[in-house]
Amino acid sequence: MHKRVTSAEVAAWGAVIAEEYLQPALTHRSWAYENEGEHAERLEFLGDSILGFVVASYIFNEYPNLDEGDMSKIKAAAVSERSLAQIARGLHLGDYIKLGRGEEMSGGRDKDSILADTVEALIGATYLTYGVEKTTEVVLRHLIAQVDAARDMGPALDWRTAFEEKSRARGIAGNLTYEIEGTGPDHARVYTAHVFVDGTKMGSGSATSQKQAKLEACQAAYYALDEA
Repeated sequence: MHKRVTSAEVAAWGAVIAEEYLQPALTHRSWAYENEGEHAERLEFLGDSILGFVVASYIFNEYPNLDEGDMSKIKAAAVSERSLAQIARGLHLGDYIKLGRGEEMSGGRDKDSILADTVEALIGATYLTYGVEKTTEVVLRHLIAQVDAARDMGPALDWRTAFEEKSRARGIAGNLTYEIEGTGPDHARVYTAHVFVDGTKMGSGSATSQKQAKLEACQAAYYALDEA
């Protein structure tokens, strides 16, 4: 059962969001379908765009010596599903999301995809309440640490590229392909990806999205090269 938002949670987020936007932002589509109410997806769309703009502007201004490729990698890492889910867990957002019965029973309150989407929806709701300036302040309040950490992540900024470069350095070259399989019901799907070089399996990884599963597979393959 979800909790009501308290003044402590508002202070942790950094802004008092208008109720007309706050409640949809905290409502997963599974709850809305069961109860015929609004849900967060439109706010997620808005928040995702604002998030990308704010973080890109911060990286551009704070790291003037980085080229486009490096800036893109840092941005992708900072606003990734895993990064946003980490922020959500620090704010205990999972306790406040309205979930349908299936998501509730399958551990949706701690699912990366749902937590990350909720952060995006709250950003969208903050923008609709306050506009650009306050929303930028709130986003940077939570994302500066993620951006700065991403700056020092090395190969983890792009596990696929890192794996390909390391493979070539070890004399392993060929076509990189994936196999992806999904298990579980639609509301609790888990994907497992396997990465191959010319038909030879190099690594595997699992996650709640296909994209993240691929990255996990490339990360496993990157470190597997040290054991080859």
